[in-house]
Amino acid sequence: MRHIVGRCHCGNIEYEFWWPDSGPEIPVRACSCTFCIKHGGVYTSHPSGRLEVRIADEGLLCRYSFDTKTAEFYVCASCGVVPFVTSTIGGHQYAVVNVNTFENVDRSALKSSVTDFEGESVGQRLTRRQRNWIGNVGITTVSV
Repeated sequence: MRHIVGRCHCGNIEYEFWWPDSGPEIPVRACSCTFCIKHGGVYTSHPSGRLEVRIADEGLLCRYSFDTKTAEFYVCASCGVVPFVTSTIGGHQYAVVNVNTFENVDRSALKSSVTDFEGESVGQRLTRRQRNWIGNVGITTVSV
């Protein structure tokens, strides 16, 4: 397992991500939605991975959803960075992480591709997320 740590710029939102594949490359995708384009969101996930998030000050956290309201972007209100995104499907939380927030991964290990989910129905989108996103997600708030 590869242990990846990441955080927003100011450190209010930190995470640990356990990537189960031992291969040298991590596939990443640059989302083509307008929010991700404007924020430079480039994400990865692994359905067998595990994500543990720690939020130091929930008062400095902004959750943002748009369009279909099926994804929640976690934005640090202090520095403006989006470290991860969640989607709750059937009462279960799934996530992707923004590779631009990785602290301990050599950028040459990231194999990038552009994705376009335009035209996908809500059902198709949720099915894709269940299949591909991180299925073991824990979010802890250190202080309120």
